[in-house]
Amino acid sequence: MQLIAPDILTEARGLTGAMSGTLCVLGIALWLFGWRWHRFWVVAGITLAAGLIGLNAERASGGTQIMAVGILLAVAAGMMALELAKVFAFVAGGCGAWLAVQWVVPQAQELWAVFLSGGLFGLLLYRVWTMLLTSLAGVLLAGHAGLLMLEPIFDFDAAAWAANNHVVLNGVVVACAVLGIFLQAVATPEEQGQAEKSAKDEKKPARKKPEAAHDHAPPPEKEKEPESATPWWRKLFPPRKAA
Repeated sequence: MQLIAPDILTEARGLTGAMSGTLCVLGIALWLFGWRWHRFWVVAGITLAAGLIGLNAERASGGTQIMAVGILLAVAAGMMALELAKVFAFVAGGCGAWLAVQWVVPQAQELWAVFLSGGLFGLLLYRVWTMLLTSLAGVLLAGHAGLLMLEPIFDFDAAAWAANNHVVLNGVVVACAVLGIFLQAVATPEEQGQAEKSAKDEKKPARKKPEAAHDHAPPPEKEKEPESATPWWRKLFPPRKAA
């Protein structure tokens, strides 16, 4: 398995330097802020994919309203993107488990059970799975675009070089994808601390005013110690709701 595919590099060799740089920057943004901007990525990805599918399907059937069908399908998919996100997470988790089991155990049977198990884990660990997918997609996009940018500068065949060094490239891609999960978890806002703080504020009773002037004033409250930051590994999971 070659994660940096030489065939893709060969087909995309005609891209301009500006387009390759834009794709590289987009891949780095997806790698760093996959979960923080995951709603934007989900909506943009589903809208773009639906538009391309509509254009290709209508062109293959020989229809005349190619652009109209593509735009309508893209708009419809974009409006339902957030509702379909969990469905895509289930399918992606199932396909990932299916491919992993086939890669490790080629003679495995009952792969539908593997698919369903992987899909359920994809739903239960939705945040981690989204971080993994966005990190891997960002690394692959930036990797392909980066090689296309370096090819004219260093005057080498990027496709042949990727084919000869696919083992090293696979290791680099996997390591960068794991590093991306860590960086996305660090960049995630502290939702859990904010939720717990708002719940405590709601439970706190209203402070009563003194009835007379001669009553002793309430003792001054002790200064609260600053709350410690949420560990990065806790941000991989959704915050718990206060009871």
